[in-house]
Amino acid sequence: MSPSSTRPTRTGHRRGHGHFIGTYGLLALTVLLFLLFSVLLPDTFPTLDNVSSILSGQSIPAILALGVTVPIASGKFDLSIGYALGLAHVMVLFLIVEEGWPWPLACLVVVIGGSLVGAVNGVIVEFARIDAFIATLGTGSMMYAVTGWITDGGRIVPGPDGLPAAFTDLYDGRFLGLPVPAFYVLGLAIVLWVVLERLPFGRYLYVIGSNPRAAEIVGIPTRRYCVYAFACSGTVVGFAGVLLAAQQQIGNPSVGLDYLLPAFVGALLGSTAIKPGRANAIGTLVAVTVLAVGLAGIGQLGAQFWATPLFNGGTLLIAVGLAGYSARRRLRTDAGATADAGVGGTGMGTGTGTGTGTGTT
Repeated sequence: MSPSSTRPTRTGHRRGHGHFIGTYGLLALTVLLFLLFSVLLPDTFPTLDNVSSILSGQSIPAILALGVTVPIASGKFDLSIGYALGLAHVMVLFLIVEEGWPWPLACLVVVIGGSLVGAVNGVIVEFARIDAFIATLGTGSMMYAVTGWITDGGRIVPGPDGLPAAFTDLYDGRFLGLPVPAFYVLGLAIVLWVVLERLPFGRYLYVIGSNPRAAEIVGIPTRRYCVYAFACSGTVVGFAGVLLAAQQQIGNPSVGLDYLLPAFVGALLGSTAIKPGRANAIGTLVAVTVLAVGLAGIGQLGAQFWATPLFNGGTLLIAVGLAGYSARRRLRTDAGATADAGVGGTGMGTGTGTGTGTGTT
């Protein structure tokens, strides 16, 4: 083996630096943004009250972003989540206020209903062979119609006694001095990290998302696992609807649509971090954090109301572009590593043959 083959190449250095930036760049940006706004707003931004407000206010978008991460890992998009969120939160309040159900039973039924709706989305996409964008947009529109039918186009308002305190504490409660919803987000991120990174279910979804044909060839039941992915997303959306009901305490049939864009921004931007090139739970959590810090900072600097949708829309375009770039870069890196291994093997064979010939002579 020649000495040059043992030295790290300049390409290897660039690859290592690029990998580090791609993996941890978004996390570093979060820290830099927090420090920047802390310097610009020293009296309000770096305070426990502000941190609690950010954690509480962004918990539902974070949960939704984690939910859509699962079907995205399989290469599918669930555009019905905004409509499903609105239906879920209205349904919780309808069962508690109008039907007089105990709140734990109402919450359980809505979460299970979310799972079933997600499974129906998966069946339509996989077995009816309808594109996920069109299928989930169609089912989402139908959910919006059901929401309007339940509310009769108005709002569900609790009576004079209000909602049960134990129910509203699902969102308003605190634990260790921090809002309880922050711990829901952390717990969900850990669960999805285990499922996607450490269990066969997650590995199958990644294979399906990268090459469905190859997944079928190796024996992975692609249709079944895609239905599972949509059902998982629906379960998370149902849970987010329960939290939204506990937060809003009024059934608003159109409120869910406001969460569609932030959820996809977080999930797609998250696919450029931690595991660049593929959707992953920890990357989504980091992306939601940087979005939350950025929105809180520009809000406290006095930005107009239109700054939030502008920020979300622009970030979505950047996220989609970066996600595509990360995926292409990952493929090039894998191909380069394979080529380097082949060159290295050829060099070793040549060196051995030369040495043997010289010794014999």
